[in-house]
Amino acid sequence: QVQLVESGGGSVQAGGSLRLSCAASGRTLSRYSMGWFRQTPGKEREYVAGIRWSGRDPFYADSVKGRFSISRDNNQNTFYLQMDSLKPEDTAIYYCAADIRVIYSAHPGLDASAYDYWGQGTQVTVSS
Repeated sequence: QVQLVESGGGSVQAGGSLRLSCAASGRTLSRYSMGWFRQTPGKEREYVAGIRWSGRDPFYADSVKGRFSISRDNNQNTFYLQMDSLKPEDTAIYYCAADIRVIYSAHPGLDASAYDYWGQGTQVTVSS
């Protein structure tokens, strides 16, 4: 069983920055892809970013490309989402997710259905 716990959310003004963390326990996730998603009321969960087991060549949604950066520390079993130049439309609950069905996957899933385990989410609010 994998447990994921997000932290680092909060309220910030437009143009500001936040760094989200996702601490994993129950299994070492160094061989698996990880993703970050976000969701607002009444909308489906939206893909934000994904990262391979190696940490190389991460993937980003067009809406966050150039502003957000996903990374991982396999030694700490922790994953991060650095969010810069935040906009009000980035306001959402942010979730980290793990895909443990494929070891050493070269292609992190871009859809929520590709992920097996989810954190409880952390709220990010960006005011104008």
